[in-house]
Parts: sequence; structure tokens; C-alpha cells
Amino acid sequence: MGNKVTTFTDQQLNDYQDCTFFTRKEILRVQKRFRDIRPDLVPKQMTEGQASTVKIPREYIERLPELRENPFRKNICEAFSRDGQGNLTFEDFLDLLSVFSEQAPRDIKIFYAFKIYDFDKDGFIGQSDLKGVLKALTRNELTPEEHQQIADKVIEEADVDGDGKLSELEFEHVVLRAPDFLTTFHIRI
Repeated sequence: MGNKVTTFTDQQLNDYQDCTFFTRKEILRVQKRFRDIRPDLVPKQMTEGQASTVKIPREYIERLPELRENPFRKNICEAFSRDGQGNLTFEDFLDLLSVFSEQAPRDIKIFYAFKIYDFDKDGFIGQSDLKGVLKALTRNELTPEEHQQIADKVIEEADVDGDGKLSELEFEHVVLRAPDFLTTFHIRI
């Protein structure tokens, strides 16, 4: 009877449920996954302060099976980390998995995809960002000239305002025309 370990208070679980796309049970599963990454760093029972301060270094998060082979794993971690370096607190990790869940709406997925593909973090997807995406996706199977041609074509097709780069709105327009985007922007917990 008295052996049950409480990971979070009811209020904490309610709060996490309100700001994610997860059920209470899924939140507890995410916490277990987070703790399993580095049990020496993450306590079994987390106080409110620890959920937003105890960090797991990015290199450990990148080793998760769901991210290990993803060419954007570094950018994914950085997009969700409060420190911008990719080190994740439980709340960062919960946000990451929530956005990559099937329940997350398309517009939130698009927002984070933009952040992940914005390699230079200037608020736009420019030529260098597109080349970085192409290089990551094709694993250097294309020549630099082919990368340039594809990047030029994407900018030509999607750059509505003619400034040579894609804004979030222009990027969203491109993504909405990609029917498999939602199925590929997904991590199962």
C-alpha cells in the first residue's frame, strides 16, 4: 500500500497534460524514458524545479534509437533546449516528444521543422540552410553543383516576396504541398 513512488504531483501532471498532447500515462512513460537515459542524473521523484533544471547532455539524447540515425538530431535537440546547446531538461524532452507525437497539430510541427532546418538560426531558410538540409538528407551523394541547383529551384519556386530566402510563411506553404510531411515528422514513445 505505501510502496507507490510518486513521480509528479497531480497538479504537475495536470499542468503537463495541459501544455502537451499527451495523457497522464504517456507523460509518466516519457519521464521513465528520460530517466533511463541517465539514471545517475535524473531523480525518480522530480520536484517542479528539477523538471526544468536537471539536464541531460545532448550527446546522450542523440543516442536514442529514434534520433541516432536522424541526420538532424543535433538541430532537433537544439530547437527544443532552453540553453540552445541541445542539453534537455525533462520539460524540454517532453516538449520534443509531444511535438513529434501523432496528436500534435500540423502548424506546431511546421513551426519546429522550420527551426530545425534553419541551420544558421537567422529566422529564414536561405541557400546555406537548404544546402545543409540536402547534404544531411542525401548523405553527400549529390555534388555541390547539384545541391546548388536544387537550392536555387526551391528558392525560385517558394520565395514569394523575392528576397532570396524563405520566411516561416513561405516555408509553411512548401510543407503543406508535401503530403508525407506529417508522417515523417513523428517519434513514437
